[in-house]
Amino acid sequence: MHSNSGSERIDHKEQMQAVSGGQQNALPPHPAIATSYEELGEKQRFVDMLFDATAGDYDRVERWLSLGSGQRYRFQALKRAGLLPGMQAVDIGIGTGLVASGIKSLVGQEGSVVGVDPSTEMRRRAHEQFGIEVCGGTAESIPFDDAAFQFLSMGYALRHISDLNVAFSEFYRVLQPGDARLCILELTRPRTRIGRTLLRSYLGVCVRVMRLFCRMGPRTSELWRYYWETIDACIPPDQVLDALTRAGFVDVKRNVVGGIFSEYTASRGESTTSAQSEKTAQ
Repeated sequence: MHSNSGSERIDHKEQMQAVSGGQQNALPPHPAIATSYEELGEKQRFVDMLFDATAGDYDRVERWLSLGSGQRYRFQALKRAGLLPGMQAVDIGIGTGLVASGIKSLVGQEGSVVGVDPSTEMRRRAHEQFGIEVCGGTAESIPFDDAAFQFLSMGYALRHISDLNVAFSEFYRVLQPGDARLCILELTRPRTRIGRTLLRSYLGVCVRVMRLFCRMGPRTSELWRYYWETIDACIPPDQVLDALTRAGFVDVKRNVVGGIFSEYTASRGESTTSAQSEKTAQ
């Protein structure tokens, strides 16, 4: 695996725009969150600072919220997505390494996993806890060569990127043509009003209860409030599936667990050149 040149990324984006018939509009996963930032251009800086400030509390809160079942669920989801022993994998938005640690166990010594994240503190914790190779980067600018990986994951970070069209084009670029697999795990807004009320209350109550027993950073409550606000404002799953298809992925599917846990999976499929030829012929 080698760091990637900017020209390669630009070439692939131009190819995908040619396939789709022109410049793609930006597709943010949600509008600006007024309580956190007024313009979408301010989002990346806000998110980076928030995650740097809360990295020390993240795993403890996650264990409480998932009632200790998070690791088991992630293992099962990764297996359903097609992760196999020996695969070369990249985890985008690695955070503290919770998804990547599952990948590391499942691919074994013959495989590998590397994590990408813009947050310095999140990367540091992932490396210290699990010994995973990490590097700075974002979903829209992944610092690796074309066709470098056989599996790409993103765990609960789709809401934190800026442009799904650009990110999914990058995902497609760094995966190997053929059977390489994609797995995006995300929390989805409940369909019913009562479901939304329950999820919002659960996130808030868990953090308040934790504060009674654990010392937490001053911005940890803000993080989980922001989590709910982005879940509530996120685009519907059909738009995510459409964006993956436009990027070139095939066998695009969404599996739902417990009504709110979405597993978006897909295959990289054929090369960009072949896909372009077929679409042009049509």
